[in-house]
Amino acid sequence: MDPQDEPVPARGRGIYLLPNLLTTGGLFAGFYAILAAASGNFENACIAVFVAGLFDGLDGRVARMTGTTSEFGVQYDSLADLVSFGMAPSLVMYHWALVGFRADGPVLAKVGWAAAFLYAACAALRLARFNTQVGSTDKRWFIGLASPAAAGLMVSFVWAMNTFGYGGQGLRWLAFAVTVAAGLLMVSRIKYFSFKGFPKGGRVPFFVMALVVVTIAVLFIAQAKGLFAIAMVYVLSGPAWWLWTKLRRKPAA
Repeated sequence: MDPQDEPVPARGRGIYLLPNLLTTGGLFAGFYAILAAASGNFENACIAVFVAGLFDGLDGRVARMTGTTSEFGVQYDSLADLVSFGMAPSLVMYHWALVGFRADGPVLAKVGWAAAFLYAACAALRLARFNTQVGSTDKRWFIGLASPAAAGLMVSFVWAMNTFGYGGQGLRWLAFAVTVAAGLLMVSRIKYFSFKGFPKGGRVPFFVMALVVVTIAVLFIAQAKGLFAIAMVYVLSGPAWWLWTKLRRKPAA
């Protein structure tokens, strides 16, 4: 029998367990955030979204470290991100504040859910654009605000305002502005530093270590307020960098 005629063993159709299990954990956290927000338990809902962000940061790294990356994992991760960083933050914000527009009449009632839908739709567009640009853009930068960062801004705002003792009903217009701004920044062309451009080998600039220490101290002192402050600094860094590059650019001769 010719060796070339021997049947080729069929390739397994299974999936890698560990990275997809982490992705499932993030998906569950996002799903729980939606249920908690619908029940009025906003602090737990906000914490759940941050837990989803932790799982999202782990699954890809674990897959690369263990050599278990797959196209299935990439697509599953995107669908989980849509729930955890698209639907969950928009519904947390809606149940906390945007639903309050119903007290202003039937017209403004539509403003609340329209803003929540805008954010969710922008998150979906952001994830779709990211998937189509993988490998063709500079890894040091995100084009548009990443969906986990936008979700962090949304839920840290809710959590911090609750800590300050403010209710969503009185802050519905501010919540509307935060929701719309976060959604539009996701689909913008503004660049955000991705923290993936550090040289390999374990060596980073000294200011990075100092920044990590300051961040840990801020989070230890004031968790919700610290997270909101960090989210605001990062979100504003993109427009600030864009404005700085515009001002530095010399006029054409």
